[in-house]
Amino acid sequence: MDDIIEIGEGEHLDIELELDFLKENERLARENRDYLKEKGIKAIDVMGSVGSGKTTLIENMVKKLKGKYRIGVIAGDLTTTIDRDRLAPLDIETVQVNTGKECHLDARVIRKALQKFEDVDLLFIENVGNLICPIDFPLGAETRMVVISVTEGAYTPLKHPYIFLGSDLAIINKIDLAQAVEISMDSIEKDIRKVKPGMKIVRTNCKRGEGIKEAIEALDL
Repeated sequence: MDDIIEIGEGEHLDIELELDFLKENERLARENRDYLKEKGIKAIDVMGSVGSGKTTLIENMVKKLKGKYRIGVIAGDLTTTIDRDRLAPLDIETVQVNTGKECHLDARVIRKALQKFEDVDLLFIENVGNLICPIDFPLGAETRMVVISVTEGAYTPLKHPYIFLGSDLAIINKIDLAQAVEISMDSIEKDIRKVKPGMKIVRTNCKRGEGIKEAIEALDL
């Protein structure tokens, strides 16, 4: 008995409104990309679940890159400033974006946030913690990166293929916990490349700074 319900094209509620909204976001994302290029700013959209290690990864990369770039961070969250506050000791330009009930940043709010920066040439955009919503909303960043942790389970790449398909680099974090949660790193990498052949993948333990150099190199920074 087939008990799987698949939602077909056009079956979503308010599909026309949704498509119009996505189309407008894409237009604004193109404008953001042009603006960033004009200003000489390399922007990286950092996506991943809550607790995957996005902020810790950014912290580590900022520490290694501060002497080479003027760095800024847009911290996206539903209601808190926790991530921005964590970045404050690094003495870099940061802008907090609170989305309320929205599970992603969009190109419109990024356009507003970009006006707050005075002197940056490298911008990390930490998206709201989610593996589903952000991928449908490009922000204008040159590069999109997804961060997952081994504690999220063995099937994350297969259950959330679209965020990998839309990303340029995959970070597998918390590799020190792989044995404890009985996760095969090789299996995760195999599944990622099954979803997106040729995908750049870096293994990290951001708590201890392992793999940060390799992540920086993969981003061509």
